[in-house]
Amino acid sequence: MDGQEENVTKHEQLLQHIEQLKVGSKISVRGLARELGVSEGTAYRAVKEAENFGLVVTKERIGTVRIEKRPRGMSEQLTFADVVTIVEGHVLGGSDGLAKPLHKYVIGAMKEQAMARYIDAGSLLIVGNRDNAHSLALEQGAGVLITGGFGTSREVRLLADELGLPIISSRHDTFTVASMINRAIFDRLIKKKIMLVEDIIGQKPRLQVLKVTSSAADFHKLVAETGDHRFPVVDEWNRVIGIVSLKDVSELLEDQSIEKCVVRRPVTASLQTSLASAAQIMTWEGIDFLPIVDRNRKLIASITRKEVLQAMRDAQKQPQLGETFDHLIWNGFAEERGEQNELMFHGFIIPQMATDLGTISEGVLLNIMTQAGRRAAWDVTGNDYVVDNVTTYFVHPVQIEDQILVRPVILETSRRTCKMDIVITREGNVVCKAVMTLQSIDHG
Repeated sequence: MDGQEENVTKHEQLLQHIEQLKVGSKISVRGLARELGVSEGTAYRAVKEAENFGLVVTKERIGTVRIEKRPRGMSEQLTFADVVTIVEGHVLGGSDGLAKPLHKYVIGAMKEQAMARYIDAGSLLIVGNRDNAHSLALEQGAGVLITGGFGTSREVRLLADELGLPIISSRHDTFTVASMINRAIFDRLIKKKIMLVEDIIGQKPRLQVLKVTSSAADFHKLVAETGDHRFPVVDEWNRVIGIVSLKDVSELLEDQSIEKCVVRRPVTASLQTSLASAAQIMTWEGIDFLPIVDRNRKLIASITRKEVLQAMRDAQKQPQLGETFDHLIWNGFAEERGEQNELMFHGFIIPQMATDLGTISEGVLLNIMTQAGRRAAWDVTGNDYVVDNVTTYFVHPVQIEDQILVRPVILETSRRTCKMDIVITREGNVVCKAVMTLQSIDHG
């Protein structure tokens, strides 16, 4: 145990050392190990975790560099360094400007005079082996991405180094690199919309905790101060060992220890857990309180079901940014009402939904039924749901351009669950059926 604690302490010391380094400082595993007297394996793990935290980045031909961590609330713009990675390129010059943000890109399929009107500072010119165009872009404050694997002249490289603007070469053609960059931008937008636990932690007041040696009086004092009825219990190293609630200590005398009332080995989450996952964990585990820990199980904060659901509802009010596969699949469907005002959905099967054989993918069919079921359950109860289990029966194949009707039939609802049949028909014939059970993430 002592050895384990020493390793944990060394790991934290390394992370603190990296965090205190000046932005732009170069970092090597061997240098860290030598400076802090740890093994290279321990130093490597710390560098990788620092990279996950956004404290450092590894750049081609430069190495690992300390960077400024960007808050998630800020715009997730691509940098020129990101572009190098995305297009599988290499830097010919101007490496000092790799950390600069990319505002837009311009495809240089025109004469230099016309091109100049579209290039400004912070943009990226995508062009072939045209040295004059390279110089023009750099002089106007833009970076350059040369397609086709071509290089550039020595004069252009020196100009890039002088201005601190990157000039990058990629083996891909212009259409491919533009598609790669577009995809990366949409991926960033989708990630930005997905809320993580860390997005709501920063707004919370200082965390209150108890030790196993704390008394019932200590517990009631925290209840009076905070209004909360559940608290994490930590050991001397601030590692979570349990949770204690008002119900657990209700029969204790004021001077009695809470040790025997602590619920041991609680379910926890990390800062990088999505709010949807946190809600799902609490639903499946039947809990309303979730401690947030780091990789060493040390307590960072705690969240409640109410906080998670409120944040998720607020996020749904924001404008849609980017499209996931779920959105792309569901975009072709429209809802309608049946004779009993029940909700139904109809749409066409597009080529992207098909397998190599020309029939619809079974996974896509399941996705359609799942989305239809959750929407129908929300329409009746007003609650958000996650799928608990589903049994599917694929009766007949569905082809490209077939029109289908999805009809969810709710069998039973309770405070926690919703059970339903979902039937997909084509021209009045059943092609697929499912029996689905959903769990509400809104029940208190």
